[in-house]
Amino acid sequence: MKTLIVVDMQNDFIDGALGSMQAQAIVKNVKAKIQQYLARGDKVIFTQDTHDENYLTTNEGHNLPVKHCIEGTHGWKVADEIDMPDCDHVIKRTFGYTDWNKRYNFDDDIELVGLCTGICVISNALILKAQFPEINISVDSAACACVTPDSHKAALQAMSTCQVKVI
Repeated sequence: MKTLIVVDMQNDFIDGALGSMQAQAIVKNVKAKIQQYLARGDKVIFTQDTHDENYLTTNEGHNLPVKHCIEGTHGWKVADEIDMPDCDHVIKRTFGYTDWNKRYNFDDDIELVGLCTGICVISNALILKAQFPEINISVDSAACACVTPDSHKAALQAMSTCQVKVI
C-alpha cells in the first residue's frame, strides 16, 4: 500500500496568517492527488503544524514572529475542501514529524504534497528518507508551494540531491 502524506494544508498556510497565492494555487492539485490515492485504496496521512498560545516566545516564534496554527483555531484546521476526517492526522510541533518510524511501518512508496516546500515538506521528506532508507520517497512539485517560487525550486533541488524523487 502506497502512502500520501499531505503536509500542513492548513487554513493559516493557505489563506490565513501565512497564506499566499502560491499556496492557494495548489489546493486543487492536492485535492486531486488525495482523491487518486483514496480511489486506489492507498493510505493518506495529514500533518498539522501545531503551536500553543505562547508561540511568539518560542525559538521558532522568535525567528518567524507570526502567530499561526494555534491548536484548536480555524487557522490550525486542515482546509475543509481537502480534509478527510477518516484519514490519520499527525500533530507535529516542529517542522518535521520525528516519530514516523514509531507510528508507522511503511512498506511501499511514500509521496509528499503540501506546504511549505522549503520548510515542512523538505523536513518531513528528509526525516522519512533517513528513517526508511529503502523506501522510495517522492514529492509532487505541482502539489507543493513555498514562500516564493525561488525557494520552492531550491527546496526541490535539495531534496533531489538527497535522493527524494521530484515529480
